[in-house]
Amino acid sequence: MKEDFYDILGVSKNATDAEIKKAYRKKAIEYHPDKNPGDKTAEEKFKKAAEAYEVLSDSDKKARYDQYGHQAFEGGGFGGGGMNMDDIFSQFGDIFGGGFGGFSGFGGGGRQRRAKGSNLRIRVKLTLEEIANGVEKKIKVKRKIQAPGTTYKTCSTCNGAGQVTRITNTILGRMQTSSPCPACGGAGQAIDHRPADADAQGLKAIEETVSIKIPAGVEDGMQLKVAGKGNEASGNGIAGDLLVAIEEQEHPELQREGNNLHYDLYISFSEAVLGASREIDTVSGKVRIKIEDGVQSGKILRLRGKGIPSLNGYGKGDLLVHVNVWTPKALNKEQREFFEKMAKDDHFRPSPDSGDKSFFEKVKDMFS
Repeated sequence: MKEDFYDILGVSKNATDAEIKKAYRKKAIEYHPDKNPGDKTAEEKFKKAAEAYEVLSDSDKKARYDQYGHQAFEGGGFGGGGMNMDDIFSQFGDIFGGGFGGFSGFGGGGRQRRAKGSNLRIRVKLTLEEIANGVEKKIKVKRKIQAPGTTYKTCSTCNGAGQVTRITNTILGRMQTSSPCPACGGAGQAIDHRPADADAQGLKAIEETVSIKIPAGVEDGMQLKVAGKGNEASGNGIAGDLLVAIEEQEHPELQREGNNLHYDLYISFSEAVLGASREIDTVSGKVRIKIEDGVQSGKILRLRGKGIPSLNGYGKGDLLVHVNVWTPKALNKEQREFFEKMAKDDHFRPSPDSGDKSFFEKVKDMFS
């Protein structure tokens, strides 16, 4: 089982943004690679802390994690040690400020800032069956990569440091500030040679087929991330990410409500009186259900476990079959005479007993 993000940082689920940031800073200092050279255990804890902070410091990701757990990010390259040191230092270095002693990863040290390529965004349409069962999609994506034959040299402006330092005199004394190099964008390298098909950054556009594993139970509007499948960066930069937005296609017969599904079953008056056996669609294939004789319109049949799996792996929703008795609108003479005769028969008079629930009771039961 993957360790809980709140436990990794040592905070409660009600922790404020400031408390989460403070807890991460404390863990990062404790397990920083410069403070624990060659210690693989400390390095792993350092990565876990950064991974937890990436989620809990982002309100959208935090909400998804609180609702679905780690499975909210499955299939997108996030989690399970998916972050590397370059990700961590490039994304979270700023929370330590600019004067953090000899720790090379943050602010004042010697670690070179690595540029990151831009993210790409695509939308993937999924059927209800694909959402229920999980699916692997192969999508063609146009992205930029470093053009073969492109070479780089050390940036002359920053001498490869990736940042420039300025010293200004103030009433309090001399103040030193650092910022990304304007010439190389913080990469520490400049293009020495590029082929004819490369742009000014030494990149060229290609079309690549990307495999995306989508877990069962995703919802419309949810976003997954495939790490490193966005545009690449020039020089020694790291690639951006591919962000995949989920679009749920409408099903012709099933309606989704959370993890439950609804199905409107229309039966004839004769079937309602005599009972019947009907075949209906589910997300896992067709099933046959039995309609008892004397069934009332509005009856709800619950097929347990025939709905959508929970994204966090905690069971499945149900399929709720709503029985609707179809009243004929046109009758021939013989049929009309039959119903006129039955109109006065006690068996055809409405007589709900204590076991028959009202519409509002049925709705209440459906959501309980």
